[in-house]
Amino acid sequence: MSSNSPMNLEDAGKPWWTFGHVWLVIAGPVIVIIAGFVTLWLAVSQPDPVIAEDYYQRGLNINETLKESGGDMTPAMKGRNHAATPLEDQPR
Repeated sequence: MSSNSPMNLEDAGKPWWTFGHVWLVIAGPVIVIIAGFVTLWLAVSQPDPVIAEDYYQRGLNINETLKESGGDMTPAMKGRNHAATPLEDQPR
């Protein structure tokens, strides 16, 4: 071995686990695997709540109630449709 070699003769006989750089290389994947299991545990132990089975029908009923009560949705529609319209072109 030449004297410019990064490994000297004392290091040649040491086991691999005594080198700190080996643990830096191993630590990354191990942390990712542990984080994956923690995420899996959180997902299984705390599931998302289920919305109502008839959510679509409830929405239709709300719209029907608004129409029957005279709730005009024109201002909301006008605001949505003209949100990007320049001020001089907006209806007054």
